[in-house]
Amino acid sequence: MREVRVQRVGEAIKKELSQIFQQELKDPRIGFVTVTDVEMSGDLQQAEVYLTVLGNEEQKEQTLEALEKAKGFIRSEIGRRVRLRHTPQLIFKFDASIEYGNRIEKLLKEINQEDKS
Repeated sequence: MREVRVQRVGEAIKKELSQIFQQELKDPRIGFVTVTDVEMSGDLQQAEVYLTVLGNEEQKEQTLEALEKAKGFIRSEIGRRVRLRHTPQLIFKFDASIEYGNRIEKLLKEINQEDKS
């Protein structure tokens, strides 16, 4: 039963973070950010937020810096929107799975083209 609540809270935070990133944050360093997953700790005290950012490595680093700077505002918005006794601490991480999948797809296409030649 506890696992279901942890997942439900994680999904609610993911939804709210997406809206906050799109509508509330005005920092020009924050590019096109997508929240891919939120993993909550069992006690709901920490939330690991996995992000993908469109752009090069420099833009990704600038986006992460801007999010770290705005972490207090983001956390207060989460606390206001999602009713919890304690608002979880946010830990932002890049999700490399999409880039990894794109690289594998590219390699498979290259192999297929070599086989046809």
